[in-house]
Amino acid sequence: MRRYTIADVFTDVPLQGNQVAVFTDASGLSDEVMQRAAREMNLSETVFVFRTQDPDAHLRVRIFTPATELPFAGHPVLGTAFVVGRAMGSNVVRLQTGLGVVPVRLERADGGAPTYGEMEQFVPEVEPFEAVDELVAALGAAPADGGLPVEGYRNGPVHVYVEFPSEEAVAALRPDIGALERLGEYGINCFAGSGTHWKTRMFGPALGVSEDPATGSAAGPMAVHLARHGRVPFGTDIEIVQGVEIGRRSVLYARAEGGAERIERVFVGGSAVIVARGEYRLD
Repeated sequence: MRRYTIADVFTDVPLQGNQVAVFTDASGLSDEVMQRAAREMNLSETVFVFRTQDPDAHLRVRIFTPATELPFAGHPVLGTAFVVGRAMGSNVVRLQTGLGVVPVRLERADGGAPTYGEMEQFVPEVEPFEAVDELVAALGAAPADGGLPVEGYRNGPVHVYVEFPSEEAVAALRPDIGALERLGEYGINCFAGSGTHWKTRMFGPALGVSEDPATGSAAGPMAVHLARHGRVPFGTDIEIVQGVEIGRRSVLYARAEGGAERIERVFVGGSAVIVARGEYRLD
């Protein structure tokens, strides 16, 4: 029997945010078994924790959606840091992912359980996105006139960003999920807002997630996207609200440091709460 913990991530309220299951000892599990277990858990992501040979990391993690393995994802990394950091008693947890080592700094209440975590993410690569007309048709609503260009950023999966004229327009979206899936393995991020407050929804059917309650791997690139195009100054913390339409309100914080010529560092943070523990027969 393999022990697991479930955390609600990017929230401090149980039964909100984005769930992640963390199997804290995945030694000996095959790729097939891990993928089947993630399908069985049927959460946005399930994490499997291993010992690591990397001297810069405390542990190695592998991250699976119900459909595929991801080299990196934000809420699984933050949630895992809360789970293992609680046992380690460390204020910094360094997790080896498929993209490299991600440090997560934890804040604790009176030295006890973690209450907030901030990860330093990888600087995402900007990629052109050509199928804009097909994307707009699949979303079934027109983007904002004069809005930011539709661009992709690779941060594990490729996240594509589409600006809408208002938060109400984002809330009203009823996309054609099948058409979005046919576009390929993208996270489609629809957003609106101003200043330090932004609302977003992320659709990723080809990644195994029709709509995600909170997408940590998209929050960092969104901060980069807004800073690159002059919507917020570099070094500014932005608040991103996500998941309201599917009953799992999430709050993420992100900032991009550096300048238009060179993005230096990207940070994403939020809270998490542990809501369940159990055992599963996997092998």
